[in-house]
Amino acid sequence: MEVLNDIVGYKNRKIYQCDKYFSFSLDSLILANFVNINLSDKKIIDLGTGNGIIPLVMSLRTDKRIIGIEIQNELVQLANKSIKYNNLEDQIEILNIDMKDYVNDDNLNTVDLITCNPPYFKFSNNDKISLSKEKAIARHEIEITLSEIISISNKLLKNGGRLALVIRTDRFYEALNLCKNNNIEPKRIRFVYDNPSKDASLFFFEGIKNGRSGLKVEKPFILYDEFNNKTKEYEKFLTEVIK
Repeated sequence: MEVLNDIVGYKNRKIYQCDKYFSFSLDSLILANFVNINLSDKKIIDLGTGNGIIPLVMSLRTDKRIIGIEIQNELVQLANKSIKYNNLEDQIEILNIDMKDYVNDDNLNTVDLITCNPPYFKFSNNDKISLSKEKAIARHEIEITLSEIISISNKLLKNGGRLALVIRTDRFYEALNLCKNNNIEPKRIRFVYDNPSKDASLFFFEGIKNGRSGLKVEKPFILYDEFNNKTKEYEKFLTEVIK
């Protein structure tokens, strides 16, 4: 069943969603706000865009063209309905294609900025997954792996282009090593904590292709305090993300 929802924290953006697929997550909203967007950026791509949540939010931060790439046709249709509803046809384009097939001579070394909220969990043919196929593709590395995403990003990015990801902390060293091996220099990291007494669950990453070494670890994003109340930063994020 399709529904038209508000995007939390954004008064002038709505999104179509379907219970057959995962709803957009806080992870994607934070990523769309975390990533640096430069005035000089001309080509922005969101890999595995799903229902288009990241392009929809980033369109409030830039007037540059944004391309979303998504392998599942029904999600592409949902994304296009949202784009039309928000009158963003001239800015956002969604391609129904495997991101591996987007890597061709016309697109190599052409992209200024890539964002991606990748599948979090590794997958083998012996794994038993209780989710539907549609949801499993979003959560597990069935169609694409983190290694492939970072390799694809290296091929698409211009020299000095940037990659921004959100990843589980248990894959921290794997992700940074993959980036280093693909000429993407880690530049910014921010960890997310559910509350001060818990370990970090996710981290947000931004790296530069062939960038100089020098990593900045930003202050943590803590969602709830010790009394399980939303922190001021989280409350502000949910109500006024765009300044």
